[in-house]
Amino acid sequence: MSIPQSAGGPIESRDDLVRYLAEGCKPKSEWRIGTEHEKFMYDLGNRKPLPYEGTPGIRVLLEGMRRFGWEPLTEGDHIIGLSQNGASISLEPGGQFELSGAPLRSVHQTCAEVSTHQQQVREVAAEIGAGAIGLGFAPNWTMDETQRMPKARYAIMRRYMPKVGGYGWEMMFRTCTVQVNLDFSSEADMVKKFRVGLALQPVATALFANSPFREGKPNGFLSYRSHIWTDVDNDRTGMLPWVFEDGMGFERYVDYVLDVPMYFVYRDGKYIDASGRSFRDFLARGIPELKGITPQLADWADHLTTIFPEARLKRFLEMRGADGGSWRRICGLPALWVGLFYDQTALDAAWDLVKDWTAEERQAMRDAVPHLAFRTPFRKATVWELAHRMIEISAEGLKRRASVDAGGMTEEGFLVPLRDLVSRGYTRAEELLQLYRTEWGGDFAPLFRDFNFL
Repeated sequence: MSIPQSAGGPIESRDDLVRYLAEGCKPKSEWRIGTEHEKFMYDLGNRKPLPYEGTPGIRVLLEGMRRFGWEPLTEGDHIIGLSQNGASISLEPGGQFELSGAPLRSVHQTCAEVSTHQQQVREVAAEIGAGAIGLGFAPNWTMDETQRMPKARYAIMRRYMPKVGGYGWEMMFRTCTVQVNLDFSSEADMVKKFRVGLALQPVATALFANSPFREGKPNGFLSYRSHIWTDVDNDRTGMLPWVFEDGMGFERYVDYVLDVPMYFVYRDGKYIDASGRSFRDFLARGIPELKGITPQLADWADHLTTIFPEARLKRFLEMRGADGGSWRRICGLPALWVGLFYDQTALDAAWDLVKDWTAEERQAMRDAVPHLAFRTPFRKATVWELAHRMIEISAEGLKRRASVDAGGMTEEGFLVPLRDLVSRGYTRAEELLQLYRTEWGGDFAPLFRDFNFL
């Protein structure tokens, strides 16, 4: 989750909010790729999540990362993140460690950034006795064992979420994701990409499904993380069927966000609890707790980070459907969506694939994928077949982009781990379940031994 935003001065009218989003439009020459990924950090000795204080701990991990030129971000006496050259490292509520990558030109560059981050975290983690594992949900930790990070915004969310859904704390403290942020050239381009992204998000969920465990036992899902999002807070989550209706654009999205309940307003280094009140009320000066506080564009930018649909619009589009995963698969997610979105022929083909899907069909697929992944039925086919088609469209788009590294490799090579999944026909979650029932004998020690990617 995000750090406080910097976005400008007082809001004069709704038009300022629409303009803020519209200013995200960029010519194709300026399109960039931003990859974000979270991982669970744990103590190599007892295989429990890291606390904030102590060694191994999150604070010493953050402090250790400063040797690589990262600048600290603090809240009171606590270091709660790092920044460097357009990238940031931040903490999720349960200590999940997140890299929010800089906006980069190619998947080659973003994957190199991910690899550099891995090397840096590996060096510091080895010194303090920590490991990292990439899964969509914490496999065997209880909520009591999960640590709380000293970030005030999370305290507000922790109080509010049980009022609006059954899985808010599960999402906050025990999930990890990988996502990619991509640009658009115009309002029409944004709408088309938004629609394709929402429609195909369940397919991406199936491709990255790897969260079949909860508190040391199979949980009945292949992507439990995805299931959790069905009951976090329906005011700010979901498939947004109205995005596919006539009239969709920046104004329509602004009207939606205006009525989503707020969490907080950030002023003078402090978070003021405004949970449950809408941004529309804030603009109308109708929130007693915010009396005398003038709404700023930074408040709007902060509020946009607290909206959690399957695909999210800010001044770029975020693809949010994937479980956090192994290091090799992290680069597959930006490659998949870049191939679809950054080549017009591929985008048109993806839109042709999804344009006649009904809202009911999209929702039914979204509801079934956490359980069934590739085996989810869709019309006369399955999500496995849709995944194959999605990858092929993306691969052709990446070929046409013709972005190569120093060795002449195209971005298409980053799709190999996803092609392998489709070729074998079963997900990483199903692979883990099979290991759990056979080689591991129900013991999670091999999971932490074999899947620690540091």
